[in-house]
Amino acid sequence: MKRKDMILNWLGVIFTIILFIGCFVSAFYLTSFVYNKIGYRPQNLLAQIINSLLGLFFALIILKVALMFDEHKSGIFDSVITAQKRIARGDYNVNLNSNIEGLGPYSELVDSVNYMALELSKMEKMRQEFISNVSHEIQSPLTSIRGFAQALRNDNLTPENRVHYLNIIEAESMRLSKLSDNLLRLASLESDTIKVEPRTYRLDKQLRHIILSCEPQWVNKNINMDISLETVEIHADEDMMNQVFINLINNSIKFTPEGGSIRINLCNTGDTIDFRITDTGVGIAEDDQAHIFERFFKGDKSRRPAIKGNGLGLSIVKKIVDLHHGTIKIQSKLGEGATFTVSLPSNLNI
Repeated sequence: MKRKDMILNWLGVIFTIILFIGCFVSAFYLTSFVYNKIGYRPQNLLAQIINSLLGLFFALIILKVALMFDEHKSGIFDSVITAQKRIARGDYNVNLNSNIEGLGPYSELVDSVNYMALELSKMEKMRQEFISNVSHEIQSPLTSIRGFAQALRNDNLTPENRVHYLNIIEAESMRLSKLSDNLLRLASLESDTIKVEPRTYRLDKQLRHIILSCEPQWVNKNINMDISLETVEIHADEDMMNQVFINLINNSIKFTPEGGSIRINLCNTGDTIDFRITDTGVGIAEDDQAHIFERFFKGDKSRRPAIKGNGLGLSIVKKIVDLHHGTIKIQSKLGEGATFTVSLPSNLNI
């Protein structure tokens, strides 16, 4: 037996002896008090027997309470251990009763197990939804590629149809590639290892370059571009912010019908640097606006069946803006376009 166990055993024996002595002393003083009150004291032998029995009774009560508490404590630990084993097996439907009387300090332990099970259950649900969404996004272009690849085996295809099918296969392959890139980018942004590398540069110049690079898209749709950019310097990660504005501008072009208009504004209010982009596109339903920055969220597909995307662009935008301690807000009505506002601190220090 280890020295520590021996010491604990001896301490237990000493505590038990002290407990019994205390019980008998308490019994002696209690009987003496009663005898004085009633004015009668039995013979010494009888008084000693009464004291001994009463002291033993006190000791048994204390031992009984101690055993009940020990059993209760053991039951709590057994429940916690069983719950943890269930959680380890992937069963998160755990809800221990923390309102049991007498839990005392163990109620916090029970609450922590319940909280852990709840959070893990949420994470598991998110994981399953994520896998389901990714599978759906991958399956759609793969189905197109497979179908048109099989169609190309037809020797009777005209050259025009063959080129058309090849163009579709190429477009769907690019869609898969973009999905892969966005997933990797989002994963890196959500990891704790992402490194923001800020530097001071001209934000207005960056925006002009992005708008000019998107010119073929908005010219092809005959969209009127109204641009107002103040001269603004910002301290931020240029590559990350480039992704933010490319996504927002491309989204506006994508959802704005032919002949519509897009207004882009940049200004420094003193406290914040505000970028605002307003379009005359299809707009976003009020119920969808609370979810617009969630991964794979696309709103009501029935309203925009011809518009393709993987629903990751705005999630990436939101994450990058958060990393720069900024905010992004949306104002929109269905059928009346949308306005996205990105606000970044003027004295950003990352």
